[in-house]
Amino acid sequence: MSITAAPPEAQDAQRIPLSYNQEFLLAFDKGETDGAFGHRHTLVCGWRVTGEIDLDALQGALDDVVARHEVLRTAVLSDDEGGHQAVRPPSPVALEVRDLGVEGEAPREVRAEEFLNELDARPFDVRELPHLRAAVGRFDQADAVLVLATHHTSTDAWSLQVVMRDLAAAYAARVEDRPAGAAEAAQYREFARWQQDTAGSGRVESARAYWRERLAGAEITGITSDRPRDENLASAYGVHRFVFDAELSSAVLEFAKTTRSTPFMVMAAAYSALLRERTGTADVVFPTFSSGRYDERFTESVGPFFNFVPIRIDTTGCASLGEVLERARTACVGAYQHEIPFARIAEDSPALLAPFADGFLAVVAFEVLQTAFPMEGSRSGGLEFAEIRARHLSQQVSSAIPDGGLWAMDVLPSGELAGSLKFDHNRFDESTAVELVARFRELLRTLADAPHTPLS
Repeated sequence: MSITAAPPEAQDAQRIPLSYNQEFLLAFDKGETDGAFGHRHTLVCGWRVTGEIDLDALQGALDDVVARHEVLRTAVLSDDEGGHQAVRPPSPVALEVRDLGVEGEAPREVRAEEFLNELDARPFDVRELPHLRAAVGRFDQADAVLVLATHHTSTDAWSLQVVMRDLAAAYAARVEDRPAGAAEAAQYREFARWQQDTAGSGRVESARAYWRERLAGAEITGITSDRPRDENLASAYGVHRFVFDAELSSAVLEFAKTTRSTPFMVMAAAYSALLRERTGTADVVFPTFSSGRYDERFTESVGPFFNFVPIRIDTTGCASLGEVLERARTACVGAYQHEIPFARIAEDSPALLAPFADGFLAVVAFEVLQTAFPMEGSRSGGLEFAEIRARHLSQQVSSAIPDGGLWAMDVLPSGELAGSLKFDHNRFDESTAVELVARFRELLRTLADAPHTPLS
């Protein structure tokens, strides 16, 4: 999507409303080079591809996906009546092809990550349509890396998996010279209208009452940065990546089972303990992300559905890490059961956002990634796909987020826990990110092995 002044011909009777999430993103609009609509607020994922790629079929399949999901060619316009969406006609996807080098250099897994990181750091102007780019890095004729990049205002992590699944299906249809046969996809504009139509429903009003009580007197817990925000500097994001060892990962997942918790609940408890130590605040509130789809018909749609969900874990009076987990479980269940668009929560609890205005504090969201449509080992059109999820290489320059930091964990198919901590170099030293992850690892280990350990 792109924010531009609406030309006269666009000001017609049909105005597609913005979703609540799009309105939320507008609050972090800082122009073309920073913030939510900046040229580094991108989403980039990569897949190892085994088999010989037909580049003509791939180009056609990419264009098919853009035709199928209109949000990839949607602009956000602004005029005297406010913001709205406008869908543009399909146009070709930019496809780059590159040789990734010969044997004898770094291992292919390393070169694949380097290629992915390079593209992750590349700017993507929000006004560029379609909001989809692709790159193929070849090791040889039967081994390659496929990277897809989108502007994050048009997609989320779940959506990119939908895009990849649909791309594989469209590619197979083209190489096999047959119709794609895919059912029509629900469009993001339908979701935006559905949100507006259901805004005053009984369920929404009941959830708003829950959040007003749950968040009374609360603020999101901000971490003091190494340097205060300088409004004259554009953000300069990098990312620290890590993969925890198999022994720790297995212990965490087994502990989650025995305590009837999700892995997210266990990691949320450890993260809450970390925030408590770091800030001295016992009443911890941190944001996480959900798929934000609410209705089953949007499960296979593409768009910026992701929703900001506040998790309040008051550790006051907790004697042990295990007790923090009990409160984390209760907080997570309540949040899931009463989820509504964050914009509605913020309307009722504006003090929650106070740390965003404090130049000395950074809000670091914490999430466990959801793999909606795993591609590991799947075959389509003579190709086999496997998403590159076990990433070890940190980046000095990376894609950005609108503000603060982003801590993302992933449960890999191997059972290992992988993660990344995205931070602004203008506000944090890399050593701080490394230190935070190291302490989180210690707390996670202690929680899984000895939950009765006293809370420091």
